[in-house]
Amino acid sequence: MLRVVSTIIGLPRFWKRVIILSFDALALAATLWASFALRFGQWTPPSTLFDFLLIMSAPIVAIPIFVRLGLYRAVIRYLPERALWTTIQATTLATLCWVLVIFLSQISLSYVVPRSVPILYWALATITIGGSRFIAKRLLWPKSTTRQQNKPIAIYGAGEAGAQLANALRRQGTYRIVAFLDDNRTLHGRDVASIRVFPPSAVSMLTAQYGLEEVILSIPTLTATRRREIVSAIGGQGVKIRTVPPVTDLVDGRYLVSQIREVDIDELLGRSSVPPAPGLLRSMIAGKTIMVTGAGGSIGSELCRLIVKLEPRCLILFEANEFALYNIERELRGDPTSTIVPVLGSIVDRQRVDISMTAYSPDVVFHAAAHKHVPLIEANALEGIRNNVMGTRIVADAAYAHGVSTFVLISSDKAVRPTNVMGATKRWAELIVAEKAAEAERAGSGQRFTAVRFGNVLGSNGSVVPLFKEQISKGGPVTLTDPAMTRYFMSIHEASELIVQAGALSHGGDIFLLDMGSPVLIRDLAENMIQLAGLAVRSAENPDGDIEIVVTGKRPGEKMFEELFYDDGAVETTDHPKIRRSPKESSIPVAMAFAELIAHVDANDETAARKCLFGLISQLPEKADA
Repeated sequence: MLRVVSTIIGLPRFWKRVIILSFDALALAATLWASFALRFGQWTPPSTLFDFLLIMSAPIVAIPIFVRLGLYRAVIRYLPERALWTTIQATTLATLCWVLVIFLSQISLSYVVPRSVPILYWALATITIGGSRFIAKRLLWPKSTTRQQNKPIAIYGAGEAGAQLANALRRQGTYRIVAFLDDNRTLHGRDVASIRVFPPSAVSMLTAQYGLEEVILSIPTLTATRRREIVSAIGGQGVKIRTVPPVTDLVDGRYLVSQIREVDIDELLGRSSVPPAPGLLRSMIAGKTIMVTGAGGSIGSELCRLIVKLEPRCLILFEANEFALYNIERELRGDPTSTIVPVLGSIVDRQRVDISMTAYSPDVVFHAAAHKHVPLIEANALEGIRNNVMGTRIVADAAYAHGVSTFVLISSDKAVRPTNVMGATKRWAELIVAEKAAEAERAGSGQRFTAVRFGNVLGSNGSVVPLFKEQISKGGPVTLTDPAMTRYFMSIHEASELIVQAGALSHGGDIFLLDMGSPVLIRDLAENMIQLAGLAVRSAENPDGDIEIVVTGKRPGEKMFEELFYDDGAVETTDHPKIRRSPKESSIPVAMAFAELIAHVDANDETAARKCLFGLISQLPEKADA
């Protein structure tokens, strides 16, 4: 018996359909005969040609209807209970059509079928056809699979990649593919890889009939704009959206299964990626000693990951947070091509910074250490000034004194016309670097001091994206400070590549501006993230939604929108299409103002420190970037 079951399970899908169709034909003929037998009380088999043709009329009429209604597309192993309703519809329609055929026959042959026979035939056919499938499911697959293994999914894209993905998922046996979704109207209603193709608008129907839980995007050439349209169209209907990333070599479908992943929110931002210039990257890093301050932070750690791949002679990880330093050092320790040196210390500790640079003599310093969270810095202004302004002065002075060839400050778009302490401290940091660049130029040292300014990076510590993810995972609500607020966004990896390349393009005293694309409405970002989670936004228009978006109001020092430039028209292009340069202007001496600022910080006088902090910035030319 086990051998027979194994043989049946192992048959190709075509032969399984042939077996089911043959069984249905015999079963329908038998049920019609049984209906007449019950009516007349005579259990003798058909004996005349007319009787035989009458009995065979049942499968002749019913089988085409069963085919059209999809009874032979269902996979018995994953047959849901709701399939019984489809069976009832099919047998009802088949019975009505059979009655019509018999009625026409009665007119020409003067043969009368008792009125109770169609009713008996419908009842027996429904029980036989529907029951046989569930009995086969129970006998052939007695151990029900888990919900995860039974998860019904649809594949968006009925092309070659979609067909390969379907075959791979079938071999893995962990998902039940209920449909293909495709924009090509010529494919609608057809079968690809034995799976029916539906229009994207059928998601709600598939969810209702098959319990669809997930849609996998399998279009390797999908653009960011089209991806955003698809997520907007099918998101929020109770289905989770995942994707197969673009791949150029689809050798075998089995490779696709491991590539299925969540749709990253940065894929919906519509940014056009530009491949990095290997020459610029390697000229900055290869064979050199590199120091990264704030090496355990979001930008700092991604910079370190990129730098290690470019084979530096030595990478110095300078970090004040012990756990963050431990994590990044452990992650990078396995790289055999570079020496990794973890240094635990704060950038406001002048002696620790000097000792580190004396010991390792870095060629390049990426200064990423800073306090960046706007509301926290607004509430702790003195510490923000001490770390961001004083710390930058200490690191820049040490870099100049120890002959560092290139110093790169990681700045922020909040430094442009700042309205908060964090932005103001970053503007001061830019001025300090510009002053140091002018000092190096006057001394003819050949050292380059530069700043790179950009907006938010997706997924960074304290950014809005991890906050939204946490709020969605808890069932909401998602908090939004203002529905009209916009921000620039960029992936951490792209930002890190552009920072290194900007450093290679520096002449000293530059402020580089990374192309952040178009600003993103934060409300759109929140809605997209809710939809990607397979949930719907709860609103007045959709009171039955899953996650509510709550407006909490602007926080202290928060701007409605961010800027990258003081004067957009004066920005210069560079050899890289994603990197622009602010026009170089004479440096602004900040030494005296710096001494006054630090004196107020040391005296713990926040009011005077704020006044001094914003006072210098208010005196700067409106169009000055440096």
